[in-house]
Amino acid sequence: MSKLIHLLVGTAKGVFMYSSDEKRKDWSLKGPFLNGWEAYSVLGDSRSGSRMFAGTSHAAYGATIRISDDYGETWRQAAQSPSYSSESGFSLNRIWQLIPGGDTQPDTFYAGVEEAGLFVSHDRGETWTELDGLTKHPTRPEWFGGAGGMCLHTILIDPRNPNRIWAAMSAVGVFRSDDGGKSWVVCNKGLNRAATGQPDESIGYCIHKMVADPIDPDTLYMQEHSGVFISKDGGDSWQIYEEGLDMHGDDRPFGFPIAIGSNGDLFLIPLESSEKRSMRDGKLIVWSRPRGGARWEPIGDVVPDELRHVSVLRDGMTVDAMEQFGLYIGTSSGEVFCSLDSGQSWQRLPGQLSRILNVKSWIVEV
Repeated sequence: MSKLIHLLVGTAKGVFMYSSDEKRKDWSLKGPFLNGWEAYSVLGDSRSGSRMFAGTSHAAYGATIRISDDYGETWRQAAQSPSYSSESGFSLNRIWQLIPGGDTQPDTFYAGVEEAGLFVSHDRGETWTELDGLTKHPTRPEWFGGAGGMCLHTILIDPRNPNRIWAAMSAVGVFRSDDGGKSWVVCNKGLNRAATGQPDESIGYCIHKMVADPIDPDTLYMQEHSGVFISKDGGDSWQIYEEGLDMHGDDRPFGFPIAIGSNGDLFLIPLESSEKRSMRDGKLIVWSRPRGGARWEPIGDVVPDELRHVSVLRDGMTVDAMEQFGLYIGTSSGEVFCSLDSGQSWQRLPGQLSRILNVKSWIVEV
């Protein structure tokens, strides 16, 4: 049985889909789907074959989850998209993250939203229920949004135990549930606190993106507003993980995305600073650190002959699930790049899209 690799790209003006065979050398482009809608999250469900999801938002029509069962040709709104009750006092502005449940939960999906909250579906995305143990956490009255809003942008499921869930929010921090989302503990010890003015020192941490080690799920890695961190105890404590990163003056490494390959290798795209938020010296350079390695190293200049004064957003970098994994990035200027050698060399995929908000891979057996 052969495989098709799809790369789903959510932009400020709809969803696009690149497709290739297992060699991933020649790519075709379809879209835009849902033209005119922001798509802060996209997902292809490899368990179902053809179902695609998009978390869309529009200034006039609000936020909703869209579903396609024919590879994007037609779309419909979920029967009941995530929504807060009027009594909650929260507004639902965007859907920042869509992920599948554990391997033993083929019909389960999770959605992370802004204002920060977590929703679950047990019917393949048709209806959604708030996991209000998080939004009713005792610290909730003091949560505060970052520059991009108070968004729940990262959801991780422990592959050994689907009831163990991590959620990361800006500018709140990391929370973990060990009972399927009913109750949550704060996991911010060792991180650098943002200057948000919250009196509760257990929260107020501006997480940009977090990933889990595929070999040891208790090991977590994070790109945070003030640097790069590692946890070896499931988020109970964090340590700085920045050896080798080229810093300017006293600045800590600043960036948004962090990605991890199937072998545990890590990838970062540092930006110049939190004020400038563009590529250092206009060079789009990817940094890597092998699993267990001592240092970060700059491994690939994506466009060595040209300057790229752009950014890569928190979900703008991803890997696929092939044995020899592909690494993909989408820029704020609408370009998509692919590497099949862990970032050493890069191929520019066809087309110039609008501002890229997220990139997700999707492998389908045919």
